[in-house]
Amino acid sequence: TSCSLIFPTCPPSMATESMEIDDSLYSRQRYVLGDNAMHQMAQSSVFLSGMGGLGIEIAKNIVLAGVKAVTLHDTKVCETWDLGSNFFIRKDDPLNLYHRVEAVCSRVAELNPYVHVDISSSILDNNTDLRFLQKYQCGNKFGASCPPQFLSCDAFGVCVRVFCDFGDEFVVSDPTGEEPKEIFIQNITQSNPGVVTCMDNRPHGLQTGQSVVFREVNGMEELNGTVQHVSVLSPHSFAIGDTSQLQPYAHGGFVFLMKTPKTCRFVSCSCDTLKHIFLNPSHQAPLQIHAAMLALDTFQEEHNRLPNIGCLQDAEVLLKLTEEVSVNAELVRCLSRTARGTVPPLTAAVGGLASQEVLKAITGKFAPLQQWVLSPEEFLPRGDRYDGLRACIGESLCQELHKLRVFMVGCGAIGCEMLKNFSLLGVGLSKSSGEVCITDPDLIEKSNLNRQFLFRPHHIQKSKSTTAAEATYDINPDLQVEAHLNKVCPATESIYNDSFFSRMNVVVTALDNVEARRYVDSRCVSNQRPLLDSGTMGTKGHTEIIVPNLTESYNSHRDPPEEEIPFCTLKSFPSVIEHTIQWARDKFENAFVHKPSMYNSFWQNHPSPEVVLQAGESLEGSFQVIKLLNRRPSQWEQCIAVGRLKFEKYFKRKALQLLHSFPLDTRLKDGSLFWQSPKRPPTPVEFDLKDPLRVEGNDEPHAVPHFFWLSQDLSEEVVASILSEVRIPEYSPLDKSVETDETAKKPDLIKMPVNSEEEREAITHLEQAISTCERLQMNPQQFEKDDDNNGHVDFVASASALRARVYSIEPADRLKTKRIAGKIIPAIATATAAVAGLVALELIKVVGCQEFESFRNCFFNLAIPVVVLTEPAKVKKTMISNIYFSIWDCWTILGHEDFTLSDFMNAVREKYGIEPTMVVHGVKMLYVPVMPGHSKRLKLTMQKLIKPSLDRRYVDLTVSFAPEADDEDDLPGPPVRYYFSSHETP
Repeated sequence: TSCSLIFPTCPPSMATESMEIDDSLYSRQRYVLGDNAMHQMAQSSVFLSGMGGLGIEIAKNIVLAGVKAVTLHDTKVCETWDLGSNFFIRKDDPLNLYHRVEAVCSRVAELNPYVHVDISSSILDNNTDLRFLQKYQCGNKFGASCPPQFLSCDAFGVCVRVFCDFGDEFVVSDPTGEEPKEIFIQNITQSNPGVVTCMDNRPHGLQTGQSVVFREVNGMEELNGTVQHVSVLSPHSFAIGDTSQLQPYAHGGFVFLMKTPKTCRFVSCSCDTLKHIFLNPSHQAPLQIHAAMLALDTFQEEHNRLPNIGCLQDAEVLLKLTEEVSVNAELVRCLSRTARGTVPPLTAAVGGLASQEVLKAITGKFAPLQQWVLSPEEFLPRGDRYDGLRACIGESLCQELHKLRVFMVGCGAIGCEMLKNFSLLGVGLSKSSGEVCITDPDLIEKSNLNRQFLFRPHHIQKSKSTTAAEATYDINPDLQVEAHLNKVCPATESIYNDSFFSRMNVVVTALDNVEARRYVDSRCVSNQRPLLDSGTMGTKGHTEIIVPNLTESYNSHRDPPEEEIPFCTLKSFPSVIEHTIQWARDKFENAFVHKPSMYNSFWQNHPSPEVVLQAGESLEGSFQVIKLLNRRPSQWEQCIAVGRLKFEKYFKRKALQLLHSFPLDTRLKDGSLFWQSPKRPPTPVEFDLKDPLRVEGNDEPHAVPHFFWLSQDLSEEVVASILSEVRIPEYSPLDKSVETDETAKKPDLIKMPVNSEEEREAITHLEQAISTCERLQMNPQQFEKDDDNNGHVDFVASASALRARVYSIEPADRLKTKRIAGKIIPAIATATAAVAGLVALELIKVVGCQEFESFRNCFFNLAIPVVVLTEPAKVKKTMISNIYFSIWDCWTILGHEDFTLSDFMNAVREKYGIEPTMVVHGVKMLYVPVMPGHSKRLKLTMQKLIKPSLDRRYVDLTVSFAPEADDEDDLPGPPVRYYFSSHETP
């Protein structure tokens, strides 16, 4: 399958900055590309020639991305063969003799209402008048009269190639897309060159030759705003220009990396046959493949066709065409044998990469591929929809795929792409007793439609899993898809039990959080099932293959924990915008979630004041309720007053109090200033009705009515009138300590002792407050980032911006605030398609029972672009007393109702010849000899110690064993699975 694309050169000046972007659809992609790139795409038209498997992948991805228009070009009629590679061609299309481009046009157009999709079936060859391409303002391989902007892709069986030509001077505005980080300064020497040392010896991550901009430096203030070239000295220091004549450095300041545009030069396809730059430069493989594929081009020109499947004569003709260069004969024969075939996961992966190159050419965002990428994939080679696949992997492996039973957890972006790949591969066919079981508890949101291509606008608020299953049948009606709405977690272990996992051959995760992955991994290890994991973040993606007894598991490695913002930093000493956003997010959570939830919980346990009094318990929980009731607004004007007083408290008085505790000239014990980088002294903010930000920061009352069932809106003039009449109490500083220790944790609520008099007074307040209440119920507002009408993000954005102003921090716009506060993971369809294709390739290897050496984990970054394939981590073997075991091993002991802990210890000793010393179940220590009273437990039954549920067949116990030497620690062994009945079958 082949395709070619041409697209316009759209300089930034052509992009209309004022063009509105539909954030509800594009929010995740905006965080990847940025608004300027989005505007440029919305101005650009693409001509896409070739509607085979590779062409339809690219069409899907660039339409989801949101270009202005796409012209789909193809001259072929639908064949049954196409059903195995083109997921938008349906079963009846070949019977009706539809042209491929006609069959797919409406289905591609459904992906994005903002993209105009039209078709062309004109013949394109050397005799064609190509002037119509001038409206695309680009060149192509058919003629050189237009400015060159061209991309070509080919997938011939198990070999693929991508070629880019974006012209003689293609400017890349942002080569990496990485967000610049602020690097705080510890010191700058007064020398030539000046040496900058980072705060607390933190790594700066810079590279020699990059440029940085200085800000907020005290003393050596001449550096502020200047651009300096970096020469790296160590991970935490770097040299800049001559600072010997500048004022001495005093304190503070930071630098950030300046994005430097990069100019790329491309060579045209016609003169780039000998000199190439490859994405995968390992040894001679790319050159060999390139030579073989050039010979295949010549074969097509001479014979007007590809080599026939399995035709030895065609293979020898192709081999003869490579005689001028030294090419591996077996590689050429393999290419000849499979050239007509197609491997859908391979076209998906390459389609994702090529689509990203299209977006780069349009936007100038990210470094383009220069200029070829070639990829070989080795499978066992060998009229229905699977003929193309069969030509590459053989009939027997196709049949194994059809019989496969797959459990996929998650039906989001990766899940949709995986279901497409399953459909094209014929994974889980009903007639072969195969099955694809999918589960996802989530409903479809509008923001999903930008990447999760199986969903359409009319699916919003419907179940992801059931909708995805229905859409899958459109691609391949022969699949057997079972859709569930459950999470896979300990609470659903009765559904996804051992019997369920034993029915499945492979587990695929399409999840977005680590804890869920860890749990699914533990179930796979426990049940000896292969796991295929993957994930994306922006243009980055990774895949991990986990095979029983061959590789380590997902839980074998742990990423370092996310660095938390210290409590004192959030409360009093923010230095970057992330701190103020998190502070505002915490304020939202406390005011609109925690307090209302606590209030409701209190009244569930205390339905009336009398119950509180009769309970005779401490009124500790009552005081918070009394405070909420006493401050309960009964009129809209009171809501506004509450917001005004909160403004005074958080943006003026807190700053005044902090400056009272630590005046600007405060010094530490070593004589250095207290207020120096990264600490920023606050500046109190005066409330001003004319400042829109400060009125927006008063948004808290807009949320208050939801809790007390008030609903009234007033004009800005009336609100301003009410605010002007709010009485602000006079400020007087308090004598209280301020936490400055960055290691200190947020304190728990302090339990205050109360006497009987205070209790009686509290009850009186409680009765008085309740007597005026119509209902004892509040309505907590869970933070919802994707609803632009609920005011949640607006509240956080305004509060964060005001706090940033207090601390002289550059504020973030609403889009950035939404990403940070909502912990949104940037995402784009190109990376999702690529990662799912790579996973499906590994699935074929798992089904084919390949050896360890054939499996590959992958990390890629389509922005740079780079693709790194590595072998998985080999499973580690541990030895205890000449017995080897790994994470995949599980020892078993069969018990019965009267089986004691002592019987268990003896059974382990007799069966495995090792002395057990300690037994643990989860976090519960069943037997630890040094613990007091544990020796008495040896006589207790395992049933009494573990207390299993009625349906529990077994438990996995952690057992430690005696070391060989007395001075050594106990040795950990594999899990010991204890069955409660000897009738159970391990």
